[in-house]
Amino acid sequence: MEIILLEDVNNLGFKNDVVNVKNGYGLNFLIPQGKAILATPSAKKVLAENLKQQAKKLEKIKADAQAKADKLNGVSLTFAVKTSENGSIYGSVTNAQVAEELSKKGVDVDHKIVSIKTPVKALGEYTAVVRFHKEVSVEVPFTVVSE
Repeated sequence: MEIILLEDVNNLGFKNDVVNVKNGYGLNFLIPQGKAILATPSAKKVLAENLKQQAKKLEKIKADAQAKADKLNGVSLTFAVKTSENGSIYGSVTNAQVAEELSKKGVDVDHKIVSIKTPVKALGEYTAVVRFHKEVSVEVPFTVVSE
């Protein structure tokens, strides 16, 4: 039996895949659960049209993400923080602070897409990765200095 998956199914396939399954699995589980539909010729045409439209939308989203990433090329940040006598900082520099500084530079970034590889708890130079899209990311260097 040939079906079109409406969502990802473990060990079977991903959303919008056309797969062959046994009749009982398709009719008794996948279709009643809303995980698949029968792969009729009309359903295949609808799927092809939807995939074509999705490709255009995804291409535009990726282009927008690349445009934002291009704005961040060459940008570096500096954070002035309070430090103790031995040079350790009070608190840490977080992804929210990096996102706030980038917003001040003219690029609106949500703090959820900013990641810092190592915890920033000392003075020095670090790198934050801003992931705009699964295929588009930018590394933003920043320096932590004492006030």
